[in-house]
Amino acid sequence: MTSRSLPFVLALALTAAVPAAAQDASPAPVAGPTPQADQGLNADEGGLTGSVSADAAWQDLGIAITTFATDADVPTQTNAGSTAALGRALSAVVASDLKNNGLFKPSGPDGLPQPAFAQVQTPDYGTWATRNADMLVQGYVRAGGDGNLTVGCYLYDVKLKQQLAKAGWQVSPGDWRRAAHKCADMVYSRLSGESPFFDSRIAYIAETGPKGHRMKRLAVMDSDGANMRYLTSGQATALTPRYSPDYSKILYLSFLNGEPSIYIYDLATDTQRLLVRSKNPTFAPRWSPDGKWVLYSMAIAGNTDIYKIPSAGGQAQKLTDSPGIDIGGSFSPDGGQIVFESDRSGSQQIYVMNADGSNQHRISFFGGRSATPEWSPRGDQIAFTHIAGNLRIAVMTPSGQNMRYLTDSWQDEAPTWSPNGRIVQFFRTAQNSGTASIWQVDLTGRNERKLPTPVGASDPAWGPVRQ
Repeated sequence: MTSRSLPFVLALALTAAVPAAAQDASPAPVAGPTPQADQGLNADEGGLTGSVSADAAWQDLGIAITTFATDADVPTQTNAGSTAALGRALSAVVASDLKNNGLFKPSGPDGLPQPAFAQVQTPDYGTWATRNADMLVQGYVRAGGDGNLTVGCYLYDVKLKQQLAKAGWQVSPGDWRRAAHKCADMVYSRLSGESPFFDSRIAYIAETGPKGHRMKRLAVMDSDGANMRYLTSGQATALTPRYSPDYSKILYLSFLNGEPSIYIYDLATDTQRLLVRSKNPTFAPRWSPDGKWVLYSMAIAGNTDIYKIPSAGGQAQKLTDSPGIDIGGSFSPDGGQIVFESDRSGSQQIYVMNADGSNQHRISFFGGRSATPEWSPRGDQIAFTHIAGNLRIAVMTPSGQNMRYLTDSWQDEAPTWSPNGRIVQFFRTAQNSGTASIWQVDLTGRNERKLPTPVGASDPAWGPVRQ
């Protein structure tokens, strides 16, 4: 199911969403007056329409996140159970998102006072000041008569005693985690001044079986590892997936009966379309930013070059023609340039060219070998795998300057960027077992974590923020 088909909209004004008389769903409520109707949450098909100001600098803040309140503890069709249990689950997802990005120091929801439904919009700032909280996140969840859920989220500055941001969403029961990710995105954006990224998805290759005979299946999951599902059966090996810019499709490489094939998987219909098939070795399909083109590399008579083909199908254009191995790479965010790897100089190095193949020039000159480059969605950095003994994830500017490492392990490779260009995801291979797993690291290189997956995982590809 694509994001376009999700019943995910801003909640109507809280005149309808929050009744004047609310039932206390908390055994330890925080005192406060009954909330008034909040006219700041509006409805508009397609996602957030209100502005959340983003003028604050990066801060290392303590954030208290309370259990989301509910007006009545009623059963829901979610895997979290009743609305009270769902309130706890929602706040736990928000806290996990904010903690794992490495910027903030969230606490809760466990061990914190739980506000009553009537107190979500009227926090007791004195209570939170004594707990040394700089910021406070509170919210609510209601079950509607149509089976859908309404979720509200509020961010407060405890010291200034004022509300900083608020938003609300109506979601189907199966999409409740999206509301939590949207809440975390709102908090992250308001406090950091950066674009959000929690409400996004990741495509990757799920690996099972012995080291010498791996089954590799195409899989997808949320940005935090939840809601994982397989898209292919494993009968044919799948490699190097990439989400389309509109989230509707996944591009990937498949090997069936030894023939490499590039498929476009349609997520709405769970069907796939063959784009390229060749008896020649074929590698690394990649979308253009507008989704109209696909890059790939193919080896003919011992020489590997980069090609560009319309994503709708048609005649491929050859972009490189140098002796050796040229493998692309990725487009710049504006679509005007392509970064790729080539061994034309004698070893794997990073090159940049115009989207039509002109002006090919090397940008990596810092020793060792360099591979798998990926352009940041911000346009200011290129992430890549640097090979000098171990394989490490590094970044540099598009001109090849200011190279620095983000990781220092035995085998880290294939970086992919978060939608806001602040976090790099990659896969790490264990030295003895050969088991692969997906990891993330921020641009400081200090905040590194492993994503939970049910089986081995490689070739991650981070999609854009969902609308």
